[in-house]
Amino acid sequence: MLMRELIEKKRDGGELSREEICWMTEGYTRGSIPDYQMSAMLMAIYFRGMTEDETLALTMAMMHSGGVIDLGAVHGIKADKHSTGGVGDKTSLALCPMMAAQGVKMAKLSGRGLGHTGGTIDKLESFSGLSTSMSMDKFFRDVNEVGFAIAGQTADIVPADKKLYALRDVTGTVPSRPLIVSSIMSKKLAAGADIIVLDVKTGSGAFMKTEEDSFALARDMVSIGRLAGKKTAAVVTDMDQPLGHAVGNALEVKEAVAVLKGEQGGDLLELCLALGGCIMQLAGLAQSEDEAREKLLECIENGSALERLADYVEAQGGSRGDVYDTSRLPLAPVQLEVKATCGGWVSAIDAQEVGNICLRLGGGRAEKDSEIDLSVGVVLRLKAGEAVKAGETIAVVHASDLAGAEEAASSLAAACSFSDSPVERRELIRGVVK
Repeated sequence: MLMRELIEKKRDGGELSREEICWMTEGYTRGSIPDYQMSAMLMAIYFRGMTEDETLALTMAMMHSGGVIDLGAVHGIKADKHSTGGVGDKTSLALCPMMAAQGVKMAKLSGRGLGHTGGTIDKLESFSGLSTSMSMDKFFRDVNEVGFAIAGQTADIVPADKKLYALRDVTGTVPSRPLIVSSIMSKKLAAGADIIVLDVKTGSGAFMKTEEDSFALARDMVSIGRLAGKKTAAVVTDMDQPLGHAVGNALEVKEAVAVLKGEQGGDLLELCLALGGCIMQLAGLAQSEDEAREKLLECIENGSALERLADYVEAQGGSRGDVYDTSRLPLAPVQLEVKATCGGWVSAIDAQEVGNICLRLGGGRAEKDSEIDLSVGVVLRLKAGEAVKAGETIAVVHASDLAGAEEAASSLAAACSFSDSPVERRELIRGVVK
């Protein structure tokens, strides 16, 4: 085959065969196809799109470009969850223990964050001594004994995606839906779970800004998952404002623990119930959304979900005492309250700007080698749709110094909008794709 001919075929609207896609993916991964030719192909795909058969072929070719995890050593039902990203998204920290308490094994590979906050791996390092670097034998053992484990991604999982994403990032082809689907689903399929549930964000703080685009992405990913032989569902959720109240690594861990202790409800709990409900129904452990919800709330009320998190932290080198007493987690030296200058109702909170504020405080990475301050961030006291009085605290900035706190407080005040009349609260769950 000649790469030039494949580029011309896709440029002119043709459909690439499975063999052609496999040859192209393998060649680019091992270096025999140069960046300039793959850049041309990515741009052709961006403009011409891909059929479902092409998208499936690309996904499977990327999945098989490196190692594929065999979860045969893990007993019982294995599930995985993926989020398309957002501000304040700490869902895995609460959801995994909840599912483990229901007997569903969660063997999750996660990465570090590049952007407004750290990734799940960074957040977990708020527990002193906890390590997410481990052998696969220990990973399987922890999943079997604890019910879940979260480990750092290994270098040999889907190497094609690492190369392709870096190229997409510099060629303006990141927004291509078939390329997004293949990138996400190749990694989820390589992780080996029986059940995949996807949290697809929509709104100003999400990659997909409109519900139309978000549902289209959700349908495509669910279809590819099913064609690959996995039970798959997606939940489309709001990201016009941050998820929950905390944005920042240790702050988000504390919020997730508060949910597991039954001390906090709100949208973070609702999202865990929605995603967990999908997993339980796909696993045959609940016949309806109501039954799943009842069982998940019970594992919070009886403390079994919190105990699973403590077991996990201890198994990976941390102290289980940190779970029961989160005051031992990193705490920023400066906390500055942000006050409302007028009364009324909170009409909007710019999720993306809140994320950027956290990044400027040092809670995220502007570059991949940047060091994260786990203690800093923002805690929102109010959400969009809630009433507010003049002088009431609407948020608290956690910072390493007063100057940074004051700058963040000013930016945060500007990121919040207010109305003189009541504002309808946004629905968190926009829909489910099964």
